[in-house]
Amino acid sequence: MTGLRLNAVEIHLDSTPIVRNLTVDCPPGTFVGLLGPNGSGKSTVLRAVYHALRPRAGAVLLDGVDVHRDLGPRATARQIAALTQEHAGEVHLRVRDVVATGRLPHQSSFSPVSHDDRAVVTDALRTVGMTALAQRPFADLSGGEKQRVLLARALAQQPRVLVLDEPTNHLDIGARLDLLELIRSLGITVLAALHDLDLAAAYCDLVHVLADGQLLAAGPPADVLTPDLLRQVFKVAAHRTVHPLTGRPHFAFASLAAPPAARPGEPSDCPSPTPVGAPPPSPLLLEGTP
Repeated sequence: MTGLRLNAVEIHLDSTPIVRNLTVDCPPGTFVGLLGPNGSGKSTVLRAVYHALRPRAGAVLLDGVDVHRDLGPRATARQIAALTQEHAGEVHLRVRDVVATGRLPHQSSFSPVSHDDRAVVTDALRTVGMTALAQRPFADLSGGEKQRVLLARALAQQPRVLVLDEPTNHLDIGARLDLLELIRSLGITVLAALHDLDLAAAYCDLVHVLADGQLLAAGPPADVLTPDLLRQVFKVAAHRTVHPLTGRPHFAFASLAAPPAARPGEPSDCPSPTPVGAPPPSPLLLEGTP
């Protein structure tokens, strides 16, 4: 198996070039991140992968098979599942019914739901830890719970490739980490558009950095996500360290613009030095400091 490959892909929207000559390799079983500022083309690339957009040139290949030329949308959906940012259509369904829609690519128009379909749905709910909420209305769930249900729906397709478009948006930090830990544990090929560079560095095996629809750099996060590249692409000053718990790259960011100086008479953000022999400052004065 060769995995997923976007080979020299070019995508136009309303005659405007959005993605140009993009090649991305996702070896089997890897977690690959698409990184870049807003408008760089990440979501557009993903839409081409899961058959929502057809490239103007190039090809999306799954083990060498062109998914647009050789596979229709239904056949593609049996091998590539997507977790997108649009899911308003399922808000009136129960959790189990939402997950069951993932079986549609495997069913004919008039076939009843089979025992195998029900077993796959049950297993998907168990995998994401949502069995206890199977009968709850989808609309009643928290943001993190909804993302787990939508991941279960994608898993119910029994895909070989999972496509994620900003899967951690609107989630608190605990839900973000839990979701990405779960996704990484699945062992299937993942292509994800991510904004959070710390999360990308922590979970991705490979990253591809886009700007204006073109590939600027690709490789392991530790090799690619340098302060110079982040300054060039995201227009920020970046300080890179090693995360003390994971050993992965970890970042602190600041605007390229110099911080404004304090006006005369305004308190400074920096505390005054404590005179020798004076008692230590009150803990209240240290609130927010490390």
